[in-house]
Amino acid sequence: MSNKKKKKLTPTQQEYQALANNLEPKRPVMANCIKAFLVGGTICTLGQGLQWMFIEYFNFTEDTAGDPTVAVLIFISALLTGLGVYDHIAQFGGAGTAVPVTGFANTVASASIEHRSEGYVLGVGGNMFKLAGSVIAFGVFSAFVVALVKITIKKLGGM
Repeated sequence: MSNKKKKKLTPTQQEYQALANNLEPKRPVMANCIKAFLVGGTICTLGQGLQWMFIEYFNFTEDTAGDPTVAVLIFISALLTGLGVYDHIAQFGGAGTAVPVTGFANTVASASIEHRSEGYVLGVGGNMFKLAGSVIAFGVFSAFVVALVKITIKKLGGM
């Protein structure tokens, strides 16, 4: 707690705050980091295995194998979210399950499931991107800025 907020507390409130801080269980930061690393690494290893499978058995190139790999990871993540399994994995692995593609799919699927009782248009459609919408907006804006910078550098270099 910042000193500015502490000054506004009465002595009794400050004493209570100190007691609460002492009784609060300590978080196992190192164990959480290891779990996140293992779960995130497993997801990434699965993705790499899928990409290798598409290259080896379906004659994709390294450049073209990424698209079906991402699609399969999104499908698996959405399916596991619908079955309620992804939540248990996320409870164990924490931030490791936020690997961009699977975490994004989980966010969209869980919001859709949560609001399905409100109907398909206003419930599912209206709330599906509530959490993930900011990620999409930031991604589109970032891509636009990067494209502008690239075009500017290319034009300046060509003069």
